[in-house]
Amino acid sequence: MKGVVILGSTGSIGTSALDVIERHRNRFRVVALAAGRNIGLLREQILAFRPAVAAVMDKEHAEKLKESLGAQARGISILWGGPGYAEAASLSEGDMVLSAMVGAAGLVPTMAAIEAGKDIALANKETLVTAGRLVMDRAQSRGVRLVPVDSEHSAIFQCLEGQDKKRLKRILLTASGGPFFRFPKEDFGKITPADALRHPNWIMGKKITIDSATMMNKGLEVIEARWLFDIGADRIDVIVHPQSIIHSMVEFRDGSVLAQMGLPDMRVPISYALGYPERLEDGRFAPDFLKTGPLAFYPPDLEKFPCLGLAFRAVSEGGTMPAVLNGANEIAVEAFLSGKIAFPDIPRLIEKTMNSHAAFEPRGIGDVLEADRWSREKTLEYIEKET
Repeated sequence: MKGVVILGSTGSIGTSALDVIERHRNRFRVVALAAGRNIGLLREQILAFRPAVAAVMDKEHAEKLKESLGAQARGISILWGGPGYAEAASLSEGDMVLSAMVGAAGLVPTMAAIEAGKDIALANKETLVTAGRLVMDRAQSRGVRLVPVDSEHSAIFQCLEGQDKKRLKRILLTASGGPFFRFPKEDFGKITPADALRHPNWIMGKKITIDSATMMNKGLEVIEARWLFDIGADRIDVIVHPQSIIHSMVEFRDGSVLAQMGLPDMRVPISYALGYPERLEDGRFAPDFLKTGPLAFYPPDLEKFPCLGLAFRAVSEGGTMPAVLNGANEIAVEAFLSGKIAFPDIPRLIEKTMNSHAAFEPRGIGDVLEADRWSREKTLEYIEKET
């Protein structure tokens, strides 16, 4: 039975993963759950799966969790903060760690899991965006298997299984286009957070939904794919595919293209990652191709969605620039959701912060965290001056 640690258990990926595990109790055992502030949902998950460890963001929330569990907290170690997340991630009973925390916060506990030799089911793309070279080098040296959970990277991973990667010509990352694919650019200033949170195909957390609306999510996926598959960003193309049935494709040097297809439901790639190298039996998600209708493909519009171009710039410049891109984006998205800035201000502020940064090659995680801290402070500084 595989022991699973879930970092980000109360988010959309975490709850979907627990749904998969619930249906395969004979295959998996939840040994640790880590969340942020959602104590109510975490309590329900603890009672349902009885992990040995639970971790939350700080001591105050840890005490609230312990109080809400009462006598049922007996036998469960309740941890908090960065050290608590890292301890949960490196728990000896864990065989695989599902890294699904939101944003750059997932980097340190994921690295702790790698140091402990745990296989990683990676849903936290920011881990590779901010510290791709460091993470991949350490995973290789520790003999850690890293299986992607993002639907696009899972698709590529599946298409490359059993293939000679030397014959790979390029990766085709598909994008839904988000809610504003056909929205006129001149009206972008009228977009509200409620508008941006209405994704046409996927049910996701707020941050990733806004990233999809700006197409930053696809930009981050380009950077993640660069490291996961050891391929230059100049060999990664983005194609808008509004139906979200083809999750990504790979093209080989002989002109052959392999695609992975399925319904837009994250439980499919989660199931694949948790069960890898086996496939778990679950026929709930097979698409009915007689009902899906035509599949369409379009080039991305970089004028309407400059965040995608900024991501290509960041991976091209390399070093700490992707961490700065990500940190600025997280702050700008928060500011948009709280009504402090307009939708078009998100890429404008990210670019402004990037222009102020002199990228350098990080020697360790400390340098990455410092670049992330600087980026957040600089972006907040720009926001405060303008509001």
